[in-house]
Amino acid sequence: MDKFDRQILALLRADARTPVSQLAREVNLSRSAVSERVRRLEAEGVIKGYHALIAEPENGAVKAFLELFYQDNRCQQYVERMRAFAEVRRCCGISGETDMLVYVEAPSMARLSEIRDEIERYPGMQRVKTHVVVQEWAM
Repeated sequence: MDKFDRQILALLRADARTPVSQLAREVNLSRSAVSERVRRLEAEGVIKGYHALIAEPENGAVKAFLELFYQDNRCQQYVERMRAFAEVRRCCGISGETDMLVYVEAPSMARLSEIRDEIERYPGMQRVKTHVVVQEWAM
């Protein structure tokens, strides 16, 4: 990956719908060269897809990360339980003291609290630590 690839990726990250002609002007390459680079980046798996960034409604929704600490190595068991919550968007098994990181988008603080309370009652769950998102930036 060279400087042109990095520039193309930065432009696509800012706006995935940027036309090839505009990408070519921005990076000072021909349209065919940019098209070939984009195809190669897709084929190599560097570009995994194109996504729409949807504005969140300003209705009091709460985003939070829950750190889960549990006794045994039950990662898959807890992942299956997290699927029961429509508000859970992502589960990650991570290294370090924390066993799992869970990303939640709840309609209210009350609902976030209900989810947390239910998770705390799971067998083997030692502790749940909550980090409410107060600000975020699109990348």
